[in-house]
Amino acid sequence: MRYTKENEIVSDSHRDIAIINEQIIRDKIYEVRGVKVMLDFELAEIYGYETKNFNRQVKNNAKRFEGDDFMFQLTQDEFKEILRCKNFTSSWGGTRYLPFCFTEQGVYLLMSVLRGELAVQQSRALVRAFKTMKDYIIENRDMVSRHDYLRLSMQVSDTQQTVQSIQSQLLDHGEKLNDLFTQMQDTVKNSEISPFLLDFSREEDRKEYLILNGEPAKADETYMDIYSKAKKTVFVVDNYIGIKTLRLLREVRKGVSITVFSDNLSGMHKSDYNDFHTEFPNIQITFKKTGRTAHDRFIVLDFGTKDEKIYHCGASSKDAGIKLMTAITEITDEDFKSSYHQVIHKYLSNPVLVLR
Repeated sequence: MRYTKENEIVSDSHRDIAIINEQIIRDKIYEVRGVKVMLDFELAEIYGYETKNFNRQVKNNAKRFEGDDFMFQLTQDEFKEILRCKNFTSSWGGTRYLPFCFTEQGVYLLMSVLRGELAVQQSRALVRAFKTMKDYIIENRDMVSRHDYLRLSMQVSDTQQTVQSIQSQLLDHGEKLNDLFTQMQDTVKNSEISPFLLDFSREEDRKEYLILNGEPAKADETYMDIYSKAKKTVFVVDNYIGIKTLRLLREVRKGVSITVFSDNLSGMHKSDYNDFHTEFPNIQITFKKTGRTAHDRFIVLDFGTKDEKIYHCGASSKDAGIKLMTAITEITDEDFKSSYHQVIHKYLSNPVLVLR
């Protein structure tokens, strides 16, 4: 099997399979029982399956597709009506079974069931094509709506405790659906659909990104956004600093003091700081040594105040989104924050770091 990027065709020993696009999707969407659906034998063709093997995959994961809002089988009359509209001789094959049809939510669930290189390629293409059909989907709200996404999240999320909490809120506060949808987006991102939206195993997808509290985010923008929240102080603990470390601090509010704790193991020069200070003369940075007691990287905002926030960073800010996939996680455990206060107090009394 091979992929040709320019022609977007997947070839194998049996046939050529076109990568799905907006026009192909439009031609394969039908209205049945007042909702927009895609048929099993056409989805099987898209994913390179024989229809019986495609349906076997669905049957093996039957619990995922429970409910007519994900999939249902056509009646004779429903299928005859579709046959009157189109000729399925080549793709359907004239078998006698009544096809199953999948709503958009059901199609998304298929992405978490079907495996293989072609399945991943087609699933990613489906997501992109659905995105370009925004206006079309708005005109047909019964196909995809906020409530549909809520149900989809509830079905596929592994975070049962979160789901139960949100279900309770839906029952008690139906009028606040917009707010709940924002919360459910977090659950959807943590579900099995996420790999198709942003695949960090691909270098082109992970470039410039990191994981912030479990969600994809632009690396540089994330650091600058965190720094901009400080009201009084910013502490950066990082033994491997560079000119990019300083430049990411440019969004710190006026009047907020900045202290960098580092043993400067990457060898940043004084000239680097002088260049930064020339470009941003209003930003003053104090450098202190860590005394080789810091392995990981941390950001501490407004130390010792009610607004204090502590972030654990998996990599130096100068490398995030460039060399390796990394993550930033906010620390909320009060016991850990209390113990970390002792470390910060010690760092504050350490000698000044002299850049050479």
